[in-house]
Amino acid sequence: MENVVAVIFKVGSEAYQSFSEMKSQLITNDYAVSQMALFKKENGNLVAQDEFDSGINTTDDTLRGGLIGMLVGIWTGPIGMLLCGSYGAMFGSIQDSGDAAQNISMLETVGTKLNDGETALIMLASENNEESLNRCFAKYDNEILRYDAAVVSQEVDDAIALQKELAKEAKQKAREAKKQQRQSDIEERRSKIKSDFEALKNKLK
Repeated sequence: MENVVAVIFKVGSEAYQSFSEMKSQLITNDYAVSQMALFKKENGNLVAQDEFDSGINTTDDTLRGGLIGMLVGIWTGPIGMLLCGSYGAMFGSIQDSGDAAQNISMLETVGTKLNDGETALIMLASENNEESLNRCFAKYDNEILRYDAAVVSQEVDDAIALQKELAKEAKQKAREAKKQQRQSDIEERRSKIKSDFEALKNKLK
């Protein structure tokens, strides 16, 4: 089965060590890992630490495309700040803004499970069984989460749609605020011009 595997480490150095070790054992008889990324939670936000692509789906070893690359973009962008709790109240307020907000459980779960200072290794893997990949991390203190890659792919599309929706809403609010400010400025100018004429009339009396 093709999964997005998230390994949450309590000790950051163990996450980096696992990331390095996985590069040398990407493919076995039981699993194959095509993409990986390291994230650390700092001040409530997810920050990308390192990335790797096997080149199976791309032409080099950087995440310039693919599912994990899109996850990097979402988690480190404005939607990531919403999902990780930095703007939890704001996220709650947009739950009814569209179906997209209801369909990003994996993105939200990993973001909220990761505590400040903790690091997560996220992988796109094809697995014949879960135990083989689990053993790669057995010597470390961690929690392993798995999600159907196809479901995550849909969640990513939903998150992108939500991001566009929020951006559109923000632009609309900015335009409305500018319009209101402009109207306020016009009224102020109208009042000033009227006041000047009143002063002129009184002077000529």
